[in-house]
Amino acid sequence: MNPYVKQVRPLEDYQLELIFENGEQRIFDVKPYLKRGVFVRLQNRATFQAVRVVAGSVEWPGELDLSYDTLYLESQPTAVAPEVLQRQ
Repeated sequence: MNPYVKQVRPLEDYQLELIFENGEQRIFDVKPYLKRGVFVRLQNRATFQAVRVVAGSVEWPGELDLSYDTLYLESQPTAVAPEVLQRQ
């Protein structure tokens, strides 16, 4: 089972900075989804910026969401979160 999302921060160019419960920091590119079904609504910058963590996944207004599995498997690792390094 993949780890849940603990924190999310929207970045420029329709990317999300994610910190997972295992301490991994990863970048997820939302651009490939922006022309698919309900995700076209995320082209609105204000909607995209309203992302939040809900039950270990990310969600936007209007019940748009991506599962933690998708976020983990399709994101690129960047670093270990600073709070994890402090515990080591």
